[in-house]
Amino acid sequence: MTVERLLLLSFLIFSIGLFGVLARRHVIAILLSLELMFNSVNLAILAVAWHQGWLTGVLIVLFGIAITVAEVAVGLSLFLLAERIRRTTCADDLSALKG
Repeated sequence: MTVERLLLLSFLIFSIGLFGVLARRHVIAILLSLELMFNSVNLAILAVAWHQGWLTGVLIVLFGIAITVAEVAVGLSLFLLAERIRRTTCADDLSALKG
């Protein structure tokens, strides 16, 4: 597969994730869409690094994966806390968590 095709695939995956973030109202669906967007960026970084012959791209992607795992853990814990307190999983209802 060429680097152009990998970047096109990465763009398509990112677009699907962006649509999911903008169109969904369920918190878990939004988190999954964000995960899809992060993985598409990792794919783009790996494609460019592979094309240039850089090994640092792998290290950057591994660091990005670690950040993504931390984001999912924090997001799920906030989701569980909000669901326990407000008894809802809709993002529109959770926007009033100020007080």
